[in-house]
Amino acid sequence: MRFILLFATLLAIAPLSAAAQDAAPAPAEGQAEQAPQASVDELIRILENEEARNALLSRLKAQAAEAPAAAAQEAEPTLARQIAEQTQAMAEQLASAGQELLTGIAGIAAAFTGGASIDFAGVRDAAIAVVLVGVGLFAAFFVARLLGHWIQRRLAQHVEGRHWVMRATFAALATAIDLVLVAVAWGAGYLIALQVVGGSTGRMGINQTLLLNAFLMVEIIKVGMRTVLQPSFPAFRFIGLGDTTAAYWYFWAARVVSLLGYTFMFVAPVVAANVSPAAAQAVRVIVMLTAVVIGIIIVLQNRDKVKKKLAARATAGRHDALSRAFSALAGVWHIIAILYLIAILIVWLVNPRDALPFMLAATIKSLIAVVIGSLIIAFISRFVNVGMRLPEDLRERLPALEPRLQAFVPRVMQVVRTVVLIGIVIAVAQAWGLIDFLDWAGSARGQLVIGSLVSAAFVLLIGFIIYLAIQSWIDYRLNPNFGSVPTAREKTLLALFRNAFTVVLVVMVIMLTLAQIGVNIAPLLAGAGVVGLAVGFGAQKLVQDIITGVFIQLENIMNEGDVVNIGSTGGVVEKLTIRSVSLRDLSGTLHLIPFSSVDTVSNMVKGFAFHVAEIGVAYRENITEVKEAMQEAFDLLMETEHKEKIIAPLDMQGITEFGDSAIMVRARIKTVAGGHWAAGRAYNEIIKEVFDRRGIEIPFPHVTLYMGEDKAGKAPPLYVKQLNGGNGIAKQGDQPTAEAPPEAAEAAAGETAKKPARKRTTAKKPKLLPPPAG
Repeated sequence: MRFILLFATLLAIAPLSAAAQDAAPAPAEGQAEQAPQASVDELIRILENEEARNALLSRLKAQAAEAPAAAAQEAEPTLARQIAEQTQAMAEQLASAGQELLTGIAGIAAAFTGGASIDFAGVRDAAIAVVLVGVGLFAAFFVARLLGHWIQRRLAQHVEGRHWVMRATFAALATAIDLVLVAVAWGAGYLIALQVVGGSTGRMGINQTLLLNAFLMVEIIKVGMRTVLQPSFPAFRFIGLGDTTAAYWYFWAARVVSLLGYTFMFVAPVVAANVSPAAAQAVRVIVMLTAVVIGIIIVLQNRDKVKKKLAARATAGRHDALSRAFSALAGVWHIIAILYLIAILIVWLVNPRDALPFMLAATIKSLIAVVIGSLIIAFISRFVNVGMRLPEDLRERLPALEPRLQAFVPRVMQVVRTVVLIGIVIAVAQAWGLIDFLDWAGSARGQLVIGSLVSAAFVLLIGFIIYLAIQSWIDYRLNPNFGSVPTAREKTLLALFRNAFTVVLVVMVIMLTLAQIGVNIAPLLAGAGVVGLAVGFGAQKLVQDIITGVFIQLENIMNEGDVVNIGSTGGVVEKLTIRSVSLRDLSGTLHLIPFSSVDTVSNMVKGFAFHVAEIGVAYRENITEVKEAMQEAFDLLMETEHKEKIIAPLDMQGITEFGDSAIMVRARIKTVAGGHWAAGRAYNEIIKEVFDRRGIEIPFPHVTLYMGEDKAGKAPPLYVKQLNGGNGIAKQGDQPTAEAPPEAAEAAAGETAKKPARKRTTAKKPKLLPPPAG
């Protein structure tokens, strides 16, 4: 503890001693030797005195309390101050760069005007050596390129129109040949520099080495550009560019790379060694400015073309996030590109050693992220546009699977495409140092968030797979072409299971997803229970619908496809849920009937059915003959396609009613459920033909005229008026016969006038009247 206290005291006294030494004159040599001993003695005296020791401790505590605040104030300057400091430093560095540029230009001018002391003989010898090496180097490269170009053309002709795997293989071979040719030319240049220029010494100068290294680096970069753009061999090109466009971009890119590469790796070092570093910097600045101007010209030349390319997705009618982003970028991309080129120039001038490598690295990383992301998005877009195509046998077994996938997969792919777009933005921001996503992702908080999102996405994916599997299994069970033919009961229960399972699965997936992203679902479950209780009290009709529906399903009174009567509504059951039934009547109207309003269900296709043939015949017909005719009609019906639906012989029941106009004879035909309608219609057609052939009359309703009788049992005479020619028109002068008085004729005429025109009076079958007396 004493040692720690002594060390702290020395730290506190040191600044005071330094200030005192700055203010006081420099001590003599003897005094300098006595100063440490005096300081130690003074410290011992302070520690031995209690009051002095306490005062020293108080002072140390006060300084310790003030130190963090002062350090924080110095460590955390305001944003405005930071911007001001950065702007000041940038302005000073730009001014310094401008001064260096002027100095370098002046040095170059002095070198050419003779104002500088330059060893022109040495410069001349070095230039001759460099020219000899350069001529030999580029001549060898030219010859090698001619041979390599011929070989590459033959390879391109061989793979024209072939599979992409073969094209890629031969493209890699062509690139390897290109690299070998560069290496051969570089080796030839080294051989010339050592044997021809070096002479007997066998040594080469630094200038020749700089030229050869610059050549190697520049040509390797150009080989990479030729591999991607392939301006001369379209068969090896895998990017969507035309021949003219590829040649255009390679031309300018190769010129810019050659200009910058040979300047920075050869010309500038030579100027720095022979003239001055300032002159070399001036050469670099001029060349860099030239490259930026070339870049700006290229941007302006391609402004409209790139704008159309970026806006093509939006012009085609697509409105996704990527299309909107490209459409917004289309109008300002050239401004962003020009500002970027100017920023590179300024940053290089301000801090060429640190800032420029950072910008170039960030640019390369950004381009890699954009290219990879664009390839992924293009693949996803192509996958979405092409859609899902399942094999033919699978489509036959699961006819609803392909439409279901075509409905869900594009939405999932849109989500994935959005995630990829967000990943590109994060990668670009990470490359430029705007965010430190990797550091955040490695932290506990980042791992928790990323893990939650991945888990939620995994839950959604598993839920979708389960939903797809269950729906496909239900479709397979309902497919009559494979396996056992589903019954109406199975169809109904599977449809109810599908609805119930979908609801349960959606609720579970939502709950699990919320739980994965950190939402406490316990209050949600409790709230759902309370809401369910409130709904149960407030929606008693709904509860009644559900309970009645459950019992209807348990009793199996109706299924999908059945023909039923529910109250006053009848039709085919199209859909059954747990609370309602949907009926389609004969006119095509769809009726939705809740189960709470169902009192009676009449199922007309349950088990079996009867066609009741109740035929009316005239009173004069022989009933035995009528029965034989009906049996004959049934036998003829059994010879048609309807015999498959008839499951019993004809049930002849005989006379059931004496009607006003006909005697009713009944028979029944037993059929399978739902088959009585078609069989009944066919039977009616056949029985009409049989009755017509046998002369059996099926009478229509008629009226028998009864004149009455007197007490003696005698009936009054009937007045009959005969029309001439039987055309219903009486001639003038026709008079009633003498047998009937005019009153009877008027009465008969009035009675006839009261008859409706659609009825016909007949006396073929008079009613049985009591015989007249006497």
